[in-house]
Amino acid sequence: MNQPYQQPYQQLPTTHTSTLAIISLIGGITGFSILPILGSIVAVITGHMAHSEIKKGGGMITGKGMATAGLIMGYLTIAGGICILCLAIVLPLLGIGLSIPFIGNTSY
Repeated sequence: MNQPYQQPYQQLPTTHTSTLAIISLIGGITGFSILPILGSIVAVITGHMAHSEIKKGGGMITGKGMATAGLIMGYLTIAGGICILCLAIVLPLLGIGLSIPFIGNTSY
């Protein structure tokens, strides 16, 4: 009894998404919404780490788009914070103040 020839099972290489890219995306979203400073710092650091990991992965690690989106959101939030901080310093020096009605006015 001859058995038919069977090729040995060959497992194909699988890709996986970088965990750092996912963390970068979540950090970017968090930085845009509820924790601007912490979320942005996490997004930028893990985004750069994810890009490095993906480049070294030889095509087996995916998630470059998520890492890039996290980096963009992180840098935008940091740049916006710096702009607001500069305005908060420069405007009072120029004598331009914010006038908010009904706050601090105790005379009726």
